[in-house]
Amino acid sequence: MRMTPTIAVLLAIFIFHGSVHAVDKIRIGLPADAGHFTLPLAQKKGFLKEEGLDAELVTITGPVANIALTNGDIDYYTGFGSAMRAMVQGLLPSRIVACFRPSPHFVLLGRPELKTVKDLKGKNIGAVPGGAPDLMARLMIKHYGLDPDRDVKFIRSTSEGVFTRLSQGLIDAQSLPVPGDYRGRKLGFTVLARSEELFTYPISGLIVHIRKIKDRPDEIKRVIRAGIKANRYIRDNRDGTIPVLAATYKIDNDTAAALYDSFAKGFNLDGNLPDDGFRRLIEDTRSITKVDREVAFNEVADLSILREAQRELGIKSK
Repeated sequence: MRMTPTIAVLLAIFIFHGSVHAVDKIRIGLPADAGHFTLPLAQKKGFLKEEGLDAELVTITGPVANIALTNGDIDYYTGFGSAMRAMVQGLLPSRIVACFRPSPHFVLLGRPELKTVKDLKGKNIGAVPGGAPDLMARLMIKHYGLDPDRDVKFIRSTSEGVFTRLSQGLIDAQSLPVPGDYRGRKLGFTVLARSEELFTYPISGLIVHIRKIKDRPDEIKRVIRAGIKANRYIRDNRDGTIPVLAATYKIDNDTAAALYDSFAKGFNLDGNLPDDGFRRLIEDTRSITKVDREVAFNEVADLSILREAQRELGIKSK
């Protein structure tokens, strides 16, 4: 049967119309804290949809995320800590393909009588060994010339109930993610240091299984593009970002505003991994996992797709 010109044109229009509106369904896993805010904002402001992506965001812990990435239950994960440990040990065939937050979002909060980090010499620091707050506390203390292994004593302490322990003198200071600084200051405690003002240490971005890099590079590129657009929105639109922060993390507007002011500058504009901070992350991960061999960047990161996304967005790669 011969197709008439009219039918052919209508069919072409139908096919084109369908392809324009086709979307890829993806699942993105992310930790619960606000350091991983890039893609929640990308979803709520339509940047993922703009890239042809129908994304489901799932709050999930790092160890579970490693399994989910391997099984294909999630397509992407944003937290670097647990995944880095598994990759360095050769247990997770995945790679970091972009970084959305190269600066850590932690503060070192101390009792009212403490004024500087050096006042912590001989004091008790609350932390959960090996966790991000513990690592950040050690780096902040070391930055100010104290030895975290000799000059202070670390005591096991979670973020739950931390203000009570500080008030009772059970600990003298603890590293907390923002907005712990806002809550702590209202209770009279002192912000002794802000990690993002002192060093880079990438904590959030995009991790994918290596099969995804091989099979779906265009999809990855679109997620990266959405993330970069979201970060630019965060940096440039305080008034538009604060309500999304409040809704995402179920906090009041005053707390959301304080959170924004504490950490907005820590989101980058290009998706790049900072070389110094990434090397620091690798070395800390080697120490925690007791891996004594050198770990090359390309064993844990592949930025080739990021470079393509940057070119398309007019960003000059470093």
